[in-house]
Amino acid sequence: MPLDITLITFARALFEVCGLMLLARGVLWVFGPKARQGNFFYDLLSAGTKPFMNLTRKITPRVVRDAYIPATTFVLVFLIWIGLGIAKAAMCASRGLQCI
Repeated sequence: MPLDITLITFARALFEVCGLMLLARGVLWVFGPKARQGNFFYDLLSAGTKPFMNLTRKITPRVVRDAYIPATTFVLVFLIWIGLGIAKAAMCASRGLQCI
């Protein structure tokens, strides 16, 4: 497989893992603050998504409240994941490859 398609596949997998971590973090958030306090799994998910959330905080205007940053991050990660999938499909089609 060509290098550029491999790099896009790697980046797409990274964003897929981040999206799943944000989704799992959201599910734990539903259970309330007592379920999140001192929860090792929630802390692990927060540490894994922190770089993406910091980047989202830097690119969003200050009008966006901090409470909305996780949801905004999930939307941005999802849109980037879709875009990388479209880019991978276009690259594979232009080379006549059948990529999964």
